[in-house]
Amino acid sequence: MCEENSEMKLIVKKDSELLEYLYENLDMPKKRVKQYLTHGSIYVNNNRVKQYNYHLVPGMNIMIDTDSKGKKTLPFEILFEDDHIIVVNKPSGLLTIATAKEKERTLYHIVREYLVSKDKYAKVFIVHRLDKDTSGIVVFAKDEKIKNQLQENWNEYVVLREYVAVLHGHLKESRGRIVQKLMETKTNLVYVSRNNEGKEAITNYKVIKENKDYTLVSIAIETGRKNQIRVAFQSLKHPIVGDKKYGEKMDQENRLYLHANRLKLYYPVLKKEILFETANPQEFKKIMN
Repeated sequence: MCEENSEMKLIVKKDSELLEYLYENLDMPKKRVKQYLTHGSIYVNNNRVKQYNYHLVPGMNIMIDTDSKGKKTLPFEILFEDDHIIVVNKPSGLLTIATAKEKERTLYHIVREYLVSKDKYAKVFIVHRLDKDTSGIVVFAKDEKIKNQLQENWNEYVVLREYVAVLHGHLKESRGRIVQKLMETKTNLVYVSRNNEGKEAITNYKVIKENKDYTLVSIAIETGRKNQIRVAFQSLKHPIVGDKKYGEKMDQENRLYLHANRLKLYYPVLKKEILFETANPQEFKKIMN
């Protein structure tokens, strides 16, 4: 049982379907449990889930956001927060910020609502972004001065940007450095240039673990080009699992297995380097077992 407040959390103890597990472990009417699912208030490992039959495995985290008024809570992990910045663990499938073509609810909107619920004069500024389907560390600024400072000096301030990914198949080398020139089509598809034109992208990788079908790799990027990691491994013919844009057409996974797990940067307010880290998503652990 779980006492009802603005946020309820459960750790999954057995294999089950989501709705059935909630029925068994929440002390509330079944009708209300269904309403939470239908309205998108249920998160599994920081990802919003509405499927009644979503498959759960032991170790997964379930969060039910029951807050409908007053102060909000974020439906994902806050890695760091002070008066000047807030650093969060973005779920897969959520846009960082709206684009001209996509006006859907974004990470920016959710973080802004959270901050405004605590201080109605609060402001929030995007410092950098991740692809919609990539999960992991995103930094927001709370004032324009620190936003400009971080953005203008981003390449100098960022000491380390690391990702973890699950790839199809097995790489020939256990570690490598992929140096490419990237260009983009009119339909926003990034590709490797054959005539040495375009922007340079440098992607370093190291194999962490392999099983029969997949390879788990740690990735450190020296450049921040659009889709560079996805294109790098597509070019090696070992695309990232769940990549609907650059991956295998028969791939049935419901998320992109790419996660920004470590970011080390110089923080001018404290005048020192700070390392932000997140654990690998549970889905990564499950697929590699």
